[in-house]
Amino acid sequence: MSKKRRKLLPFNPSEDPDRRLEQMRSLATALLASGTRFSDDLTYRRGMAPRSANQASLEKAGMQVLSKEDTETLNLCKRMMDRGECPPLMVVFDPLEGFTVEADRFIKDLTIVTEYVGDVDYLEKREDDDGDSMMTLLSAADPAKSLVICPYKHGNVARFINGINNHTPEGKRKQNLKCVRYDVDGECRVLLIANRDIPKGERLYYDYNGYEHEYPTEHFV
Repeated sequence: MSKKRRKLLPFNPSEDPDRRLEQMRSLATALLASGTRFSDDLTYRRGMAPRSANQASLEKAGMQVLSKEDTETLNLCKRMMDRGECPPLMVVFDPLEGFTVEADRFIKDLTIVTEYVGDVDYLEKREDDDGDSMMTLLSAADPAKSLVICPYKHGNVARFINGINNHTPEGKRKQNLKCVRYDVDGECRVLLIANRDIPKGERLYYDYNGYEHEYPTEHFV
């Protein structure tokens, strides 16, 4: 018997517009402190990888295709953002972890929390980059075609969501998001999706080593 596929859910914004403003203000503070301009989409800048390089068909092991229904859910999330209806998240500063993100209301399992966005560039041009927020976008059979997302100049709340410590049971228990790369209309996209119900006030964490297992996390708290 085949297992029924579970549909992704759109995030559920806070009803109170003043609370949404407070959430957006917390993100704006973190972006300003990081020297980052807000963007909720992948950006393609002159001198970096062009949009034509983002081809999901080049993924060396194949990339799962986002279903039509789930693509409509993702597009709904984007439309809500355009209307100022942001995901119910608060960016807070922690003296040990730096900027981090908390759920500002209950988030249900399988909710699309946010998309990981930023400037798209070729991995081979970023191999000596000491930034701690790069995300794999495309892992191609030809390494020269592999792409990464660099959220240093442009980005959204995703860059402030912290990773778990892969080396401790306590760290692994913290994980409440999964990072998934999808083929969306032929292009690679990275979504952060709740992998369980998340109560209000809980900090968000995902596994930085979900794919390559190359990120050192033993020092994470």
